[in-house]
Amino acid sequence: MPILGIDPGMGVTGYAILEEAPAGRLILKGSGEVRTISKHPFPKRLKHLFDDLLQVIQKELPTAVAIEDTFLAKNFKSALKLGQARGAALLAAEFHQIPVFEYTPTAVKMAVVGYGGATKDQIQQMVGRLLQLPSLLTSEHAADAAAVAICHIHSAQFQAKVGAAEKRSDEFTRY
Repeated sequence: MPILGIDPGMGVTGYAILEEAPAGRLILKGSGEVRTISKHPFPKRLKHLFDDLLQVIQKELPTAVAIEDTFLAKNFKSALKLGQARGAALLAAEFHQIPVFEYTPTAVKMAVVGYGGATKDQIQQMVGRLLQLPSLLTSEHAADAAAVAICHIHSAQFQAKVGAAEKRSDEFTRY
């Protein structure tokens, strides 16, 4: 079951497709960037982002999309544009009726590095290790997207274990 991780941005949006092997190993199936041209009108840039993410989804057929949630930016205009880029990514997922899971940058860093204040370089290093890559992903945006997907996979595994434990507990208390 492939998971699409997205690190949204107006200039560059990173994406990564991860899959969990039967033994629990995470496998990077693909990654890349969607780049928009800053000189183009803003609506055209959003459409380009939407169209490219639709192509990724149609090719990879993910069962879930994990996306980094908006952070507070010092610049209001930048935060607004980032929110609109996230909207294009969310719409692409909804277009294919794929469930979306959102994670804060701190949660992603905690899940991958173990420290909420981790640097981009630390994230790239840990993504490479966790995915057992022969070399680091050259795009920090793709590495961030892979980190979001890793966060989702670990979170989903944890939630499944909690659900199973609660079910066993409910069955035990009935008797």
